Amino acid sequence: MNGNFWIFALGLLAQALFSARMLVQWLLSEKARKVVNPTLFWTLSLTASLLFFLYGWLRRDFALMLGQVIGFYVYVWNLGAKGIWQRLGRWKPVVLGALLLVPVVAVTGMAGDWQSFRDSVFHNEAIPRWLLLFGSFGQLVFSLRFLYQALYSVRRGESLLPAGFWMISLAGAVLILTYGILRHDPVVILAQSFGLVTYIRNLMLGRRSTGGV
Repeated sequence: MNGNFWIFALGLLAQALFSARMLVQWLLSEKARKVVNPTLFWTLSLTASLLFFLYGWLRRDFALMLGQVIGFYVYVWNLGAKGIWQRLGRWKPVVLGALLLVPVVAVTGMAGDWQSFRDSVFHNEAIPRWLLLFGSFGQLVFSLRFLYQALYSVRRGESLLPAGFWMISLAGAVLILTYGILRHDPVVILAQSFGLVTYIRNLMLGRRSTGGV
């Protein structure tokens, strides 16, 4: 029981940081009356991603881990586009190298005990195979928003949050919220419920700033 409490506490902390990034971005956007892309959004994203990956590992939930691995490098790139890594000076290679190795170390750890990991994740009686596939699909859709955002930003030479990012976020959030309800996971349900509000509001702000309704 105590073990589960600390695992859920870790998940809640990660989701609190994810929600905080959305809250900061939302409030700054409301103030500017348009969609803004603050550096703090990506800093909180990277920190929360590390914590939530650990939460997924402890929960033996492949769908949750998959979503964090996909988004991790996008967070690192956006912080680079914001000039964060350049500010580290001579420590840049050390810090950046350590961060980039995190997913590699995680995958290596899984491979080192692959049989046990496979049985606990892919043959987990608490997660039916169809539900695992559904959750993984939802995480894939949700994570594609950052791939889309990165490609969009690279083409324009700066870190941006386009309307397509929020549309994909909305679709992915609905899928993951459904998954969380089916998994009886309060951490996922709480986080995605809050996210839906911010995604819809950013779409509204984006339309207003470009002359929409």
